[in-house]
Amino acid sequence: MNEVVIQSISDFLEFRSKEADDGTLVHWYRGQSNSGWSLVPGYFRREMRLSESTLMARFKQSAAMLTELEPKSDFDWLFVMQHYGVPTRLLDWSESPLVGLYFAVEGADGDSDAALWRLNPSFLNRNANIVDPDEENYIPSFEDEVIQSYGPSSVRQNRRLELFPVATIATRNNARIQAQVGAFTVHHNNHVPIEQVGDGGHMSKFIIPAASCASVLKELRLLGINRFSMFPELASVGRQIKESLV
Repeated sequence: MNEVVIQSISDFLEFRSKEADDGTLVHWYRGQSNSGWSLVPGYFRREMRLSESTLMARFKQSAAMLTELEPKSDFDWLFVMQHYGVPTRLLDWSESPLVGLYFAVEGADGDSDAALWRLNPSFLNRNANIVDPDEENYIPSFEDEVIQSYGPSSVRQNRRLELFPVATIATRNNARIQAQVGAFTVHHNNHVPIEQVGDGGHMSKFIIPAASCASVLKELRLLGINRFSMFPELASVGRQIKESLV
């Protein structure tokens, strides 16, 4: 796995310009405010006493009447749960490095280095034997048959089966995921961090030193990447106005 230190957006762009790819490789990005954190979904980051199916049942019990669009599948319910902070087997990614950088530095505490992770989704999926001989950079969607074994009911029924996590495309059916140019990885019963799957060749890691996080955040804001562009909701409008008064 490549690991590179960057102190500005221009550092990232300089590194990308020197890479020996022609721009056809697909990359996804995820920002984390602590570079020491592994790429493990929320459901596995804590000792859960409730099964995912039970969490989903409890969520449905109170959320069914509140959703704008009724989820059509268990995967749709997982997206809604993820959206509202319930621990799931999903990890959020973005097709935009600027979105990833925003989430890396926006929550930085000033003491820890942040990280921008870069994933080649089709390379990750090769470890799970998800390939298409006719499409080099094939990435399945949650509707595809090959992903159904990662569904909540299938995972629970096959607890002894441990498949590698995979990268998948989801329908961008809400304003937040559309604004963030979102995509997902989904884990199975294997808790392995994404960066430790196989030989790690599907991953790159950009370290943003703690001392550089504030300046990178300022650069992003100058480019129009801010709380409202990431979360186009009324709460973001109120928060931005409040912060401007300080």
